[in-house]
This record gives sequence, structure tokens and C-alpha cells, in this order.
Amino acid sequence: MDVSPLTSLPDVTLALGTALFFAGVLLSNATGTSRVREFLADKGVLLLTVGIVALAVVGVGLFFVGNEQLARQWLDQYGLLALFCILILEGAMLLYFAPSESLVPIGVAVLAESATDYATIAAVILVAVVGATIGQYALFLLAKRGGREYLLEKQWFRVKESQLDRFDGWFQRWGRIVVPVSNALLFTRGMLTVPAGFAEMRDWEFVVLSALGTLIFQSWLAAAALYAVELGFLGFL
Repeated sequence: MDVSPLTSLPDVTLALGTALFFAGVLLSNATGTSRVREFLADKGVLLLTVGIVALAVVGVGLFFVGNEQLARQWLDQYGLLALFCILILEGAMLLYFAPSESLVPIGVAVLAESATDYATIAAVILVAVVGATIGQYALFLLAKRGGREYLLEKQWFRVKESQLDRFDGWFQRWGRIVVPVSNALLFTRGMLTVPAGFAEMRDWEFVVLSALGTLIFQSWLAAAALYAVELGFLGFL
């Protein structure tokens, strides 16, 4: 069977989705009332999510139709890139279709050839940190420049106002330290991104603290996955 169209699908999907994501972020605060601008601002991030989900479904489907060779080719060629794009969504709090805590363990499981493939494991962690930080920084900028009412009006921003008030209280009480701390813990990742933007935290300071917390989070997740493999609880490596 000719699989050349399938082998080019990841390039097209990821390139188009990523372009729409950043177009939506950059144009979200632009002046004017262009329908194109409003569409990209409100729907661009959602189109990226749909594109990545569709690509993942196609990839998983290859295993069920028996074309494991092509599926492995996709993983080898696009695995880290796909993880990078997915972590951008996770950082921007748009990853509603999968638990973010599973991303790095799954990435280690499908991309590393063994539990001692430290180069690949380190690459997975690095890609996860950079991708999540980019996503968080994009959301941080939207909060900083757009403000509370702007975000609450957006369909893709699914944090309730009462939750946002609670996160604001955490930031006001503890200050900047809650950014890396919240990023390093389960269930609180990214929760302080928007309050940090509302407080007009300096950009470089947010990026450094956000990346630090994410590095801690992804590192202990990868370590836990490898430990589970060593104990025999997970047999995918």
C-alpha cells in the first residue's frame, strides 16, 4: 500500500496547527474588528487541539490496522515534535482531553528504547519543559495584556471566576514563589500562570520560575515511571 500521503500528514497537521495557535495568541490583543482576527484569536488554539487529537487518533489507528512499521516511523520522526506541541497546549491550560501527568511517562515509554536510554529520556524531559513553558508564557501574556474580563469571556478559557479568585488569593498571599511550587505539584500545574499575569510579573522572571517548577515536575514524573518499570508494574520498556 502507498503510504506516502500518510507520512506527510504529521508535517501538515503540526505546522498548520502550531501556526494557528501562535496567530491566535499574537492577534488576540490586536486592534480592529476583523472577523479573521477574531476567529484566529478565539478559535486558533482550539484548531491546534483538534489537529493534534486527530493526528494521535490516526497514529493509534495504524496499530489496529496492522501497519505498525508506519506507526513506529511516525514515532521516530515526529514523537518529540508531537510531545512538544501537546505540552504547549498543556502549559496554556488547553489540554482537557488527557491528564497532563501522563504525558512524560507515556513519552518515555514509547520513545525510549530501554530504561537506560538516558539520552532519549533527557530529551523527553527537555522538550516537555520547553513546550509547557512556551504554553504558560503565552497564557501569561494574554492575562497580562488582556486582563481578567478578557479571559473570562473566552470560550477556551474554562477556569471559573470563583476558581480564579482563589488562585489570585494564593498569589497575593505567597507571592512569586507559588509559580514554581504550583508547577512542581500534581493538580496545581499552571494554576498561578494567570494570576502572575494579572500581577504584571516581569516576563523573564515568570519564564525562569515557570520552567524551574516544570523541570522539577517532569523529572520526578519520569523518575517515577522508570521506577515503576524497574519494579515490573509497567512493562512497556
